[in-house]
Amino acid sequence: MEEVNSKLYMENWYMMLENEKLRKEAELLNQENQALLNELKQSVAVSAGAEAAGSSIADLNPSSSTAKNKASNSKNKASKSSKK
Repeated sequence: MEEVNSKLYMENWYMMLENEKLRKEAELLNQENQALLNELKQSVAVSAGAEAAGSSIADLNPSSSTAKNKASNSKNKASKSSKK
């Protein structure tokens, strides 16, 4: 019985070490993802500011009202030109 307990203890200890390694790796990956996301946001903001039309980051979100308005305006123009 004591041998079984020792074996289980060692397996448990090994799993805890592996979990700690994985937690640290996950934390590093999360930090890297946050840095990349910030870099992407800055890049989008710079390119949006450089456009003459003045697009904004909200244009990237398909559910934004700006994107819906642009789509609606395009449809209205298309229907008006087809009626002529």
